Amino acid sequence: MYRREFLRFVPAAGLLSRSLLSRSQSGAHAVPPPLSEAHFPSRLHQFVWRNWELVNLERMAETVQAESAELQAIADSMGLPEKRVLDEDQRRRFYITVIRQNWHLLPNRQIQKLLGWDAARFEFTLKEDDFLDHKLGAKPQCAPIWYRTPSEEEARKAAAIRATVHETFGEAWSRPGEPPFAFVTHLSEASYGDRRDPGAEIRDGEIDLSSGWRVAPVTGTLLEAAAERLTRYLRHAMGATIAPDAARRIELDVDSSADGIHIETTPNRIRIAASSPEGVIRAVAHVQNHLENRGGPFLEPGAIHLEETWDVRYLYSFFALYGDPLMEPEVDPFPDGYLEKLVRVGINGVWMQAVLNTLAPSQAFPELGKGWETRLENLNLLVDRAARYGIKVYLYLNEPRAMPASFFDRHPEVRGSSHRGLWAMCTSVPRVRDWISDSLAHVMRHTPNLGGFFTISMSENHTNCFSHGGTWGTDAPNAGDCPRCPKRASWDVIAELFTAMRDGIRRESATAQIVHWDWGWGDALAERLIPRLAKDVVVQSVSEWAAPLERGGVKTEVGEYSMSVVGPGPRARRNWRRARRAGVKTAAKVPFNNTWEIAAVPYIPVPALVLRHCENLSREAVSMLMVSWTLGGYPSPNLAAAQAYYYRPHASPDEILSETAVGRYGAVAAPDLVAAWRQFSRAFQEFPYGVHMYRIPTHHGPANLLRLSRVEHEPGMILFPHDAYEEWSRAYPPEVVQAQFRKLSSLWAEGLQLLERAARRTPPSRRRAAELDLAVAHTCHRHFESVANQVEFYRLRARLADQTGDRDAVLQRMREIADEEARLATAQFHTARAHSVIAYEASNHYFYRPLDLAEKVLNCKRTAARLYLTDDELLRPASFAKRR
Repeated sequence: MYRREFLRFVPAAGLLSRSLLSRSQSGAHAVPPPLSEAHFPSRLHQFVWRNWELVNLERMAETVQAESAELQAIADSMGLPEKRVLDEDQRRRFYITVIRQNWHLLPNRQIQKLLGWDAARFEFTLKEDDFLDHKLGAKPQCAPIWYRTPSEEEARKAAAIRATVHETFGEAWSRPGEPPFAFVTHLSEASYGDRRDPGAEIRDGEIDLSSGWRVAPVTGTLLEAAAERLTRYLRHAMGATIAPDAARRIELDVDSSADGIHIETTPNRIRIAASSPEGVIRAVAHVQNHLENRGGPFLEPGAIHLEETWDVRYLYSFFALYGDPLMEPEVDPFPDGYLEKLVRVGINGVWMQAVLNTLAPSQAFPELGKGWETRLENLNLLVDRAARYGIKVYLYLNEPRAMPASFFDRHPEVRGSSHRGLWAMCTSVPRVRDWISDSLAHVMRHTPNLGGFFTISMSENHTNCFSHGGTWGTDAPNAGDCPRCPKRASWDVIAELFTAMRDGIRRESATAQIVHWDWGWGDALAERLIPRLAKDVVVQSVSEWAAPLERGGVKTEVGEYSMSVVGPGPRARRNWRRARRAGVKTAAKVPFNNTWEIAAVPYIPVPALVLRHCENLSREAVSMLMVSWTLGGYPSPNLAAAQAYYYRPHASPDEILSETAVGRYGAVAAPDLVAAWRQFSRAFQEFPYGVHMYRIPTHHGPANLLRLSRVEHEPGMILFPHDAYEEWSRAYPPEVVQAQFRKLSSLWAEGLQLLERAARRTPPSRRRAAELDLAVAHTCHRHFESVANQVEFYRLRARLADQTGDRDAVLQRMREIADEEARLATAQFHTARAHSVIAYEASNHYFYRPLDLAEKVLNCKRTAARLYLTDDELLRPASFAKRR
């Protein structure tokens, strides 16, 4: 699915209604009523169930004007497990999940009450948190929920729910599992666990670091920190005795004449050198990785010289909050342990969102910039801490942000084109460009060690007057209803904007990176804009974009991020050529961890495809890599494998895959792990790329509820797949989507067998990684299988409505699918309970929690029972409106 197409077809005034079993083409924009879930006794019971894992009991009770004991009694009546008390960090991180879970249940005021927010913060989040309002869709008119004593009928139904969950989940139902967001703690850990392989023994000629060594004293903040971390690593991860008075020494050395990384190993001295302290930090990481691949503190004598290829490799934090993170320093996007783990997989840059009108004061627009002192103070803290690990921080600019009408009541002379009730600050007006330049100069002046910026000029947010003027294709975009820009060429206006940005940054920094991402640039715009760029900026392109493919007999091309299709594609190559001809450097946006093909796992375990992409890119003259959008920031085996290509010379893809497997599972289990990765990579190339990735439930899998009656709401972007199987299919006939996901699932299962065998053979020091890999791989498999089930279910539902085929056979198969979905949901419940990282993504938060999977079991059992009813009863939509 192309993100541009999703946004193009989202009506500004709401979503088209749909009839029970077929879409309405009437053009009516009335928002349908909220979804009702008949497997709950009442909306109050639904409220308790869906918020049980997300909100503390006292806040829930306040929201519905109840006593805590009254809601506890409702929870007990449904058999809900013991309620976990959430700490402040967990409450802060749950906000998108809370909003999504209650979007069809509560009015906005009650959602705000549940969050403890005011209306202004709620509206800011909907607008600025990665366009959350787009993802949620039009808000249904929800009646408030107030506590009342459940009726006898509701109590009877609640008791049935209690019996079902106890029968289905048994003793596991009462086990607490891993706390939500526990993965943040795991990734933040700065301590070192045992990383030795018990089977690894020293070989003839190797140098043993187990004892008699010291890390020589160094000067300089970065080197001192690196030496301290290396000492702790050798002691705790490798079991070495490091003594300050030992005769043999490990030296960390900044050598200005060095080109890349130098590691010299002799029996009495190890020298780890690079031309900068940051390079030394990366060289130390190289040594650590080598020791883990070897299984112990053993090094071969000799010299290693590696030259860096792609100078910058930057990504987004796996768990950063997106909206206004610099105002919430308590929710640290880059804790020390996480930064060190990123260094270990070759990352030297991280990025975060910035909204320029919150970062600098302005005389021209005095209402802007409130809170800039706090934000830049917190930004400096992040920049300085990341620097201790040789990592630079980059800010994402999507500017100038469109403003509401009230802003232009005060500044009518800068009002530009309109979009969805907002208006651009027209950059054809010098006053706006001066504000941009001055603001960026202010940011650089107050955060002089900032790594730089990347920009998107054509995005979901309305920014310049051309940003929603029909770009992407062969024609140039237009400026809509702006009174000035339609008289000008789009490439001149945007080049002028970029010049203003550059001039402000260069006023304070000669070295900060300035990256212009060609997201949204149609061919006509790119052809004329790139030659107008300054020579000291970088053009970034999505590597795999426009790569052709054929799956299931359907030909299409990549129009988004993809790991199942390996880049680079013709669009990136075309724009990179244009940049090189203009004397401008280039960067590649690459998906090394995951994509919107499936975002419910921290990484898709297909490192063979990642290495193929790296090999292809090594033949392109790119200087930087952006290795993740908001998804993909997990320090994974994929990133561990890819980092071999960040240096020259590097081993062959086969050797890299084997070395990565040894480092992760140990030498004995590595062959099976490599075989599993290869099989997953083969399987994933059957993913039917071209489906509507923002609507198909690959992210929700068996948590997406089955519907016997057609949902009247349009599916939302990512957050609400609903039942729109025809829209999910997009470029493919639905039967081909079903067949491809079945094929993908079957091939994936073969890899699972290999992975399970590898996991059984891992030493204790590597078992935690193996358990996570199994959780990830099983999640992928169940999600793929569930998508096939859901497409088949709704195809059968359509046949039932059309009265085609053998009715009894159709009903029987639908019952079988409902049972299979219940089985998948039950299995996934246990995985999600054990691994808090499952179903989490940084800009959407949890796609589901374990209780959502348990709810799917209730939904499937009710669905299967209803499939024994008559046609009239079966197709009659259930509604809370007829129940108390």
